[in-house]
Amino acid sequence: MKFFYKVFLCIILLTSTNLKANENKMIIKLETGKVVVELFPDVAPTTVDRIKTLVTNKEYDGVVFHRVIDGFMAQTGDVEFGNTNKETFDLNRAGTGSSNLPDLKAEFSNIPHERGTLSMARSSDPNSANSQFFICFQAAPHLDRSYTVFGKVIDGMDFVDKIKKGSGPNGSVENPDKILSITLK
Repeated sequence: MKFFYKVFLCIILLTSTNLKANENKMIIKLETGKVVVELFPDVAPTTVDRIKTLVTNKEYDGVVFHRVIDGFMAQTGDVEFGNTNKETFDLNRAGTGSSNLPDLKAEFSNIPHERGTLSMARSSDPNSANSQFFICFQAAPHLDRSYTVFGKVIDGMDFVDKIKKGSGPNGSVENPDKILSITLK
């Protein structure tokens, strides 16, 4: 009987650990394919909670990649002016909006900005991140410990590479690609 009890406990522990791990993954569906992201709640708990809230509320579905700089990053997440599903959509203002939630306090860490890193976009105020984020195409060490890293692409980076690039030094994109949906796994 003790043997069966131990086996049962092991199964419960393994199942709950696996469920916990899956809670911290999200799927970004793009026109070119699915991108799997591992979230870092131990590193940036408040930021991950915010991302999960916006994902659960479907705020990111239809949001454009308004700023994409080849060899650097793809920025998205303006749920106010960058969401093609909302009446407030205005491509000329995309990148200036946020959610209706308060700005976040910075959660800087020692996790480097490398290929596939997801990090919060913000103004010059370190505590101004809200809903916008970017995905690094390659290492960007000049951003380390100055932006809140909250996740990393673990599958589908080739689809991120296909996001339409912008022009000029600011990387603004005409007729940009968009997030079709984001779901928590």
